[in-house]
Amino acid sequence: MKKVLIDCDPGIDDALALALAAGSQDALDVVGVTTVGGNVDLPLTTANALALREFLDLGDVPVTPGSAGALLRHTVRADHVHGATGLGGVVLPAPERGVSEGHAVDFIVDSLRAAPGEITLVAVGPLTNLALAVRKEPRVVEWARDLVIMGGSYTRGNHNPAAEFNMLADPEAAAIVFEAGWTVKMMGLDVTLSAVVTSSVLDRMWPLGRLADLLVPAAQSYKPVTADDGPAIHDACAVAYVLDPSLFTCVPAVVNVETAGLYTRGMTVTDFEVGDRRANALVATSLDVKRFWDLVMAAYERLAARLG
Repeated sequence: MKKVLIDCDPGIDDALALALAAGSQDALDVVGVTTVGGNVDLPLTTANALALREFLDLGDVPVTPGSAGALLRHTVRADHVHGATGLGGVVLPAPERGVSEGHAVDFIVDSLRAAPGEITLVAVGPLTNLALAVRKEPRVVEWARDLVIMGGSYTRGNHNPAAEFNMLADPEAAAIVFEAGWTVKMMGLDVTLSAVVTSSVLDRMWPLGRLADLLVPAAQSYKPVTADDGPAIHDACAVAYVLDPSLFTCVPAVVNVETAGLYTRGMTVTDFEVGDRRANALVATSLDVKRFWDLVMAAYERLAARLG
């Protein structure tokens, strides 16, 4: 069983990623959830994480809040996409339990220190918490079993023409993470935009009982669902990679994050011509969409059976 620590900013697709992790408890041991300001402000991302922990029956997994904003510059949010609460049209019961004491950065460092080589970090929001963890204790790079992120792109942006949202939200933090010395597994827009909810996928979600109350409105939040197109569930790709890396074609690359460009700030400048340099990233370039949805829906079906 793989241990994972999920750093997130729920967020519609974060919710679907957490549901995938919750439905994969035969393969994943979620040791903690840390939150960061991103899609919406930190109090909302944290409240959503708490509500999702109980709704998804994640048990006593600690939820620890972290950084409210970017390291250096102005706040970037995506509430125009995720709605005022961060969960679009989804309404979950209010959580009964609160957050764990402390800060997400300390939780990340302490968790990795206590289990070196065992825990995979899965980061699906801005990388502020991870950057601060690296700065506080550089050995986290050695202690982490792996680092998988949803973020970046080698072809295009989504928040602007150059930058993907998670990178643009804190480019300085992203630059620190990419330069830290580990090999970042980058699930960027190039593959996540193919993980779309079509009408055939939505038809598989409707019968899932209580879980459908989350999946169906979340899956339809970004854009209309049609037979051939629909919203992409970006963040679930990072969890899916941990479960089955063979779903993805990945290529070694040197990735640098643009922090100064007037029009390109947040861009992940990706060079696949590595040569004699050390590749600091393994960049996903394609996804087996059918197998991806088979894996995701099997996990959702297991979770739905557990939830009733």
